[in-house]
Amino acid sequence: MKISKIASAALLLWIVTVSIGAWFFIRGNVTTGTDNRTAIVLSPGERDLILQEMRGLLSATQGILEGVNQGDMVRVATAARAAGMAAAADVNPSLMAKLPRPFKSMGMSVHRSMDEMAQAAERGTPAPEILKMLGNTLGLCVACHSSWQLKAR
Repeated sequence: MKISKIASAALLLWIVTVSIGAWFFIRGNVTTGTDNRTAIVLSPGERDLILQEMRGLLSATQGILEGVNQGDMVRVATAARAAGMAAAADVNPSLMAKLPRPFKSMGMSVHRSMDEMAQAAERGTPAPEILKMLGNTLGLCVACHSSWQLKAR
């Protein structure tokens, strides 16, 4: 009888803990921003890490455009692959828990699309199609920057 009560209490605590963790994982650590965007609250180091990743995406975009302009699909593939899913593989789980699910979803979509551009360039996809893919990816970037801001606590 006592074991049953202890087991039930442990199960209840486990369910509550998992539920709270899932809620934070989906919602993230957010507050109202100063300019009608949602602010994601991070430590200064975490903010710097995300901004560094965004600068990497911007550099990859420049490399893709230069490669397309020069007709160098190897350069396009190399630049795109540098910002693909492998670039997002080693993110700290505690940082991921602070990011809201829509932000994570947009970010992962951008990394996946970079891998798709790299594969397309390797297959010899024509430059206008690569540029269309890049335009769609930049649309995700614009949507993200229009919705979110990163705030250091």
